[in-house]
Amino acid sequence: MIKTDILIIGAGPTGLFTVFEAGLLKLTCHLIDALPQPGGQLAELYPKKPIYDIPGFPEVLAGELVDNLMKQIEPFQPGFTLGERAETIEKQEDGSFIVTSTSGLKHQAKVVAIAGGLGSFEPRKPLIPNIQQFEDKGVAYFIRNPEVFRNKKVVIAGGGDSALDWSIFLSEVASEVTLVHRRNEFRGALDSVEKVQELKKLGKITLITPAEVVGLRGNDHLDAVLFQKADKTEELLETDYFIPLFGLSPKLGPIADWGLEIEKNAIKVDNTLDYQTNIPGIYAIGDVNTYPGKLKLILCGFHEATLMCQSAYQRIHPDKRYVMKYTTVGGVHGFDGSKKEAPKAVVKSID
Repeated sequence: MIKTDILIIGAGPTGLFTVFEAGLLKLTCHLIDALPQPGGQLAELYPKKPIYDIPGFPEVLAGELVDNLMKQIEPFQPGFTLGERAETIEKQEDGSFIVTSTSGLKHQAKVVAIAGGLGSFEPRKPLIPNIQQFEDKGVAYFIRNPEVFRNKKVVIAGGGDSALDWSIFLSEVASEVTLVHRRNEFRGALDSVEKVQELKKLGKITLITPAEVVGLRGNDHLDAVLFQKADKTEELLETDYFIPLFGLSPKLGPIADWGLEIEKNAIKVDNTLDYQTNIPGIYAIGDVNTYPGKLKLILCGFHEATLMCQSAYQRIHPDKRYVMKYTTVGGVHGFDGSKKEAPKAVVKSID
């Protein structure tokens, strides 16, 4: 059983920033996310795409923003349950909640903050008739441990940042990397496209475009993919692994059955004072919520997280009164003993 003050469902930018705001209030946090790493869409779908509307950053790469958020919350030592969905929730007699994740791991907290972005993400699977037969037997939709592909033949399908970035990374791990895309043009960051082209010239990546994987072959494990070219000719390519990276499909998943008020695949919040749902103690912040005037922007999620934490503090410590202090005045005191504060002015006497 993992126990914490605030259980955050979703480790995207809003969920990560919640850890910082809660830390300033001396509240501990644990995060659950279905993806294998923190960052949500920013890390999984477009880590190298620039974002232009984060205050103080005229331009910041999505992956860089995630790295900065992780560094910012490091002093508050959050816990993570990654690669698992939040499945069920049970309210206890003391008012706390127990949330059980996919593996059966239980998490107990007095406050639950749903910051799941557009919901839990499920991979968009290509329409290949027998693909389910090879799932976990050579077909992978996520790359959780790159060492699995050490000295193996790998075929990646897709034309976005994930397909490009993993092709580049695995070119130094796998014995062979083949990237198949249905178009000649790629949708990823320019530097990634150029890097793939460079690795192609060096013989480290094989590019097959325009083409699509239309069939899989093998017995107990995948041993070949069948791809079709633009002229409808087909070829068989031996491989150990097939990794289709066509993005993720957002769904509320099991959260939709928790008794929360849902409107158009989003969670309604009762007010914009604290973003609490119709169930006291459960909050919804970021893109997962809806209310009049809602804007699905990262900076709005940061704002919602800040107000939510103030309300969470009162719920967790009803007998205490919190007096807000600006970080420029009070500094930041991490749970790990670290301390950040502005240098104190030294007044010297004048002779």
